[in-house]
Amino acid sequence: MTAFDSIDSTIMRVLQQNGRLSNIELAQQVNLSPSACLRRVQMLENRGAIAKYVALLDPHALDLTGIASVFVTLDRMSRKDMEVFEKAVLKPPEIQECFLIAGSNDYLVRVVYRDSTDLERIHTDILMKLPGVVRTQSTLVLRTVKKTTALKI
Repeated sequence: MTAFDSIDSTIMRVLQQNGRLSNIELAQQVNLSPSACLRRVQMLENRGAIAKYVALLDPHALDLTGIASVFVTLDRMSRKDMEVFEKAVLKPPEIQECFLIAGSNDYLVRVVYRDSTDLERIHTDILMKLPGVVRTQSTLVLRTVKKTTALKI
């Protein structure tokens, strides 16, 4: 594991809460000079600790009120079959996340959708057409209790 000191950890915690802070604002919050703060942030970026900066959109504001976790089973699990599936699953924007999992299914996919008609479209036209898919099992989210992008540092 890569070691980070307390200043690095504080910078990462602050940026997880507000990635739009100016360097001067960030430096004030972490008690560094702006130049020292900028060097630290650049070092964290270069080491890969800070992967990228994004805007987190509110799905409800975009009428994407449905979330489904979909277990996916492939016909075969050869390295080639997995590579083909994993390359294809990157393309549809409706698929938010995809995990290779252990257990009775092969992958866990999270999708967002507008309504039941949209979910049916995603199932029929996207998920079931992914290479090698023989079965899916969907679990629909009723309510989000906790959702965070922040990692414990």
